[in-house]
Amino acid sequence: MTSEPNSTDTDSSMDASLDDLLNEHFAGKVVRKDLAKMVKEGANVPVYVLEYLLGNYCTSADEEVIQDGLKTVKKILTENYVRPDKAETVKSTVRERGSLKIIDKVSVTLDQNRDAYEAMCANLATKAEISSEVVKKYEKLLAGGMWSILTLQYFFEEGQKGSPFIVSDLKPIQMPNMSMDDLLEARRAFTEEQWIDTLLRSAGYEPTQFEERVKWHLLTRMIPLVENNYNVCELGPRGTGKSHIYKEISPNSILISGGQTTVANLFYNLARRTVGLVGVWDVVAFDEVAGISFKDNDGVQIMKDYMASGSFARGRDSITAYASMVFVGNINQSVDTLVKTSHLLAPFPEAMIDSAFFDRFHAYIPGWEIPKMRPEFFTNQYGLIVDYLAEFFCEMRKRNFGDAINKHFTLGRDLNQRDSIAVRHTVSGLLKLLYPHEEYPKEAVQRCLDYALETRRRVKEQLKKIGGMEFFDVHFSYIDQETREERFISVPEHGGGSLIPDGALNPGVLHTIATGSGGHLGLYRLETQVTAGSGTLKLSGLGSNSQAKEAIKVGFDFFKANASSVSASIKVGDHDYHIHIVELHNSGPTTSMTLSTFVALCSAVMGKPLQPQLVVLGSMSLGGSIIPVENLAESLQVAFDAGAKRILLPMASVTDIPTVPGELFAKFQTSFYSDPSDAAFKALGVE
Repeated sequence: MTSEPNSTDTDSSMDASLDDLLNEHFAGKVVRKDLAKMVKEGANVPVYVLEYLLGNYCTSADEEVIQDGLKTVKKILTENYVRPDKAETVKSTVRERGSLKIIDKVSVTLDQNRDAYEAMCANLATKAEISSEVVKKYEKLLAGGMWSILTLQYFFEEGQKGSPFIVSDLKPIQMPNMSMDDLLEARRAFTEEQWIDTLLRSAGYEPTQFEERVKWHLLTRMIPLVENNYNVCELGPRGTGKSHIYKEISPNSILISGGQTTVANLFYNLARRTVGLVGVWDVVAFDEVAGISFKDNDGVQIMKDYMASGSFARGRDSITAYASMVFVGNINQSVDTLVKTSHLLAPFPEAMIDSAFFDRFHAYIPGWEIPKMRPEFFTNQYGLIVDYLAEFFCEMRKRNFGDAINKHFTLGRDLNQRDSIAVRHTVSGLLKLLYPHEEYPKEAVQRCLDYALETRRRVKEQLKKIGGMEFFDVHFSYIDQETREERFISVPEHGGGSLIPDGALNPGVLHTIATGSGGHLGLYRLETQVTAGSGTLKLSGLGSNSQAKEAIKVGFDFFKANASSVSASIKVGDHDYHIHIVELHNSGPTTSMTLSTFVALCSAVMGKPLQPQLVVLGSMSLGGSIIPVENLAESLQVAFDAGAKRILLPMASVTDIPTVPGELFAKFQTSFYSDPSDAAFKALGVE
């Protein structure tokens, strides 16, 4: 978003105060972020390389010192950074001088024929000999390579088998002397809002240009860098900076562009007996998920195993690794269209459209809510040097804040074990970023929990579309241990926060209100699935409550005997039926869903949805006699709070209408039914 016209002074004062705080508490570890942009042109190096140099020469609030430092950095880049178009000139200089210090990305391979390591300098486009001591010290040289400052020597001897270039000294570009104690102490000087803005500025963003919700999305991109074995996906439009964090900001992450990889490269090379990328990088990110493919048939299965447990089997060995997995890609259709016609994981390749694979995702960042990056979205203010930031992230991976929820909140009943692990992972990651000193108030934990439940529910909503009834428990909630209040979390793209969503639902989906086993009124959703079969019924969502199951079977028996009174075309015996019960208010199973079962089955088998935002009240006996609504006024209040706009009542409850406050009754479009078939007609909107 753009700042309001009258907010300039406020933004300027915020900039100044945050800059002052950073220079006071992180002296020598901050840099003005526009400086990297000023020297980046013509030098195609990651931000962390530039800021490493800027941190050495431009860490000052004195403009004169900054300008002198800029000249020095530019001189170093001019003399030492290898531009691909100047590679031959640099090689000639090394030959003539005997040695030269250069800045380049170095990767190493083992030449098995000579039993020697060879370094490949990316921009110099030449190989060089490198000692095994250096390779052992920096294993990442073997897995993707590292930007380094290295001294290259030249020695030629006729008949020699190796390259005449020799790496005599190598220093990865990273900041030394990172003290976590100093950082944790400095964090106490910042409010949560100031610290969020600090993290975003450190990554290059200008926080005053983003809405609060977008800031949380940008923060969540950083969770894989602080949380071990964290699996996240982000799909959205092009140009929103989805891969920026993993490519530019941290030397501890690797971005796989193009998507194609091998099991040997990613996990384990059986021939060399070496662990792949997941063993040496903190984050392995896949750019353009639509293009992901494995040359090996078992690649996706090994990835599933790794994402679930942090380990995988190769040969006789079981390998453990800690790299987080990130999947970013583009959504080319509108989100509204995908929500209605498909699912939000559709851009993944067909080989990966597998509910078991997606169930491993701890979070789904809604990339469509992040604006396309424009120049004003990048900061010109002070932020932490990204290499210092990366070291902070790396240190936080050794800690675990996953138990932070337990002190104040209990997760709702719809979260299974995998959901619970995912939510705790996300909460842990957010708290590590925001409160690394572990001094977080209850309200901060709640904010993180709200966001974590939403990002996991977004995954579960797609699983429900892909995997069907197995994933129908998506009504995520948590209970405040102090107030005992239960809060449900929705996802914006599936409608508002109401428990009864806007618009028509699928055929066979019905809402009713009844008294549960705990003695309290609650909202229940019946979700019915009809398949070809022989007339059998399957139930789920009721646990072991036999009385509730029996009540639904009574409704099913009545349906088998009387469905033809609703439509002569219904052939009950040609189908199998699966009814899943969702307790939206955690009120326990109920025995008052006999009539609701009959109406839901009629809707499902006819393929016709019920009227939108409808709640069906009342029940019936085995013979079809209608049972009036208990506690009509309270039932209508529950219906209103849940988002209902239509109510279907039995005629037998008309005498109780005077007990309902007039303003509440007027909230609904109310219809009445006299018998079960009439209830089905009215619910379906058939006169």
